[in-house]
Amino acid sequence: MGISGFNPSFLVGVEAVRHTHGTRLAALVGRPLTGCALVRFVEDGDWFADCPVVLDFDGIQVEVCHSQFDLLSIGWDTIDTAATITGWEESEFTPRWSQDDERLEVLVGQELREVALLEWQPAERDLAAGTVALEFAFADGRLRIVNGLDENRIETGAAQPEYVRHRLGR
Repeated sequence: MGISGFNPSFLVGVEAVRHTHGTRLAALVGRPLTGCALVRFVEDGDWFADCPVVLDFDGIQVEVCHSQFDLLSIGWDTIDTAATITGWEESEFTPRWSQDDERLEVLVGQELREVALLEWQPAERDLAAGTVALEFAFADGRLRIVNGLDENRIETGAAQPEYVRHRLGR
């Protein structure tokens, strides 16, 4: 993708994610969200949802990226959001890091109260069954980065009842 420092390590399933990242995610509780970054196209401002969502918790950067139907990568302090995204010179689009997103901006400055892994378990089997979303709870809202079936999707508010919550932290 031409993103400086981005080297995804994809995992499948809630237990693999909890085992690999649960302790570090839980340690974020109590820290304020101090920034965020998404890749947007300069030409129209659209979010390029294939790229990682970067959240900064007072100096600890979490980089979340979903791929395919069930893959989740969580990175830590590797992406340089100040660097130019390369490899798009032949494209009609120009991707750039942006801190502008109304869903995320309202949470900046708030202390993280809870982190959870959410496992999609619908009553009837579907393609997304078993996918893992990452949920961050703040005093004034919840943020979820979910698998949009081969890309990231950002959701706010209450989670759908088909999610099984696996709480991390306090």
